Amino acid sequence: MAFAPGLSGVLTAYDRKTDQPALADDKRDDYGMVGLRGCDSAAAAIDGAAAVLSLVTADQALLAAEGAAIAPGALWFDMNSVAPDTKRAAAAAIAAKGGRYVDVAVMSPVLPARTGVPLLVSGAYAEVGAAYLTALGFADVRIVAGDVGRASAIKMIRSVMVKGIEALTAECVLAADRAGVLDEVLASLDASDKPKPWGERADYNLDRMLAHGLRRAAEMEEVVKTLDALGTGAAMSVGTVIRQRAIGSLGVTPPAGLAAKLDLLNRKAEPA
Repeated sequence: MAFAPGLSGVLTAYDRKTDQPALADDKRDDYGMVGLRGCDSAAAAIDGAAAVLSLVTADQALLAAEGAAIAPGALWFDMNSVAPDTKRAAAAAIAAKGGRYVDVAVMSPVLPARTGVPLLVSGAYAEVGAAYLTALGFADVRIVAGDVGRASAIKMIRSVMVKGIEALTAECVLAADRAGVLDEVLASLDASDKPKPWGERADYNLDRMLAHGLRRAAEMEEVVKTLDALGTGAAMSVGTVIRQRAIGSLGVTPPAGLAAKLDLLNRKAEPA
């Protein structure tokens, strides 16, 4: 959805929300606002398509590839945040149907950049895939030499830091707030780290976790798979999955300001 306004050509889409009566009308309205032709099934959306952008939650990425009725020769752009092994399994599923699989890593938040978001591509069809994505309207596409899994490895390992810092932020500021030393802790962090005041970082990180914690937890499970496969250990990433899921599962709209977010999280943590 977020990419659609900047892309050219005939665009079709399927979203599982249209299977839910309470959400279907709003989702179809969303399609209309960005120029998409909505379909009632994934099969209908990709029927005869020359290329498919797979943009699902991490836990559905392999299932989407395995169930895809892709046309022979069609490009399958797996833009999901999953482990290299998951992408290799998806690539095998697409290859078995005669499709051409491209490992795509989306390297920053989609909004507000939309089609300006940096993309890394790898695999046997990286070159043709990069050319296709550029022609489609993506402005920042870079080929990473190597097999399927190379681009996703960069994304997954980078997420150890990006999403790990979010989870560590929550653990730190919740404890500091409960202990009554929040201002002092934030000031001590500011004294040694200057890019942005930590109060602003904490507010932003908690905002991301409240809004996207469940999706991020699913992505971090793929990070754990990546690190386990490398044999380097994933203790902090396992903890990040737990913390992201715990906060994301609250299912609330993030309130404005750090104090309001902390109050919300503390109230949610209190016994009923």
